[in-house]
Amino acid sequence: MLYDLGRSDIRVRWLVTLLVATLGTSYLFGAWMVGLYAGFDTTKVAETYGAAGEAMMMQMPPETTMVTERPISMAEMGEEQHHVDMNLLVQDTHVHMPMYAVIAAVLSVIVLGLAVSRGVGLAIIALLFAAPWLDFAGMWLTKLVSPGFAIVTLAGGWAMALGYTIVAALATYQMWWRKP
Repeated sequence: MLYDLGRSDIRVRWLVTLLVATLGTSYLFGAWMVGLYAGFDTTKVAETYGAAGEAMMMQMPPETTMVTERPISMAEMGEEQHHVDMNLLVQDTHVHMPMYAVIAAVLSVIVLGLAVSRGVGLAIIALLFAAPWLDFAGMWLTKLVSPGFAIVTLAGGWAMALGYTIVAALATYQMWWRKP
């Protein structure tokens, strides 16, 4: 163990606590968004990322275009299926993969301070980095190869949640409840 998070300065424990709380909140909103746009079953994910379907346009309007906003209900959002075209998938991969790597790295630094065996630490770190690879590999494979690969995307998403939960639970326990 490089350092002992459970015996660390109160400022380090507070930083880690606020970090995992903030990441946990963002993961909850991320799960909510996934539920709204892609769903949590292979059929909806395959429809979202599959080759068929309309493309979703994500371009900024020209300055001469008038943009209006109107309230929309959750029921209206569910009326039509969200589809991700190749351009949007490139954009999402470009933006999300580096952020997932940073999140995995930060959580991995927390793992280094946990009182777990070297093998368990390596397994958790592998999970943290494998999860986004599975997530995006599934999206790309669903888009380019077969809708059956939607299960890989779902596995990646659940793996991200599992990795985060393991790190947050162990860190919180070891920092605040375990007797040094």
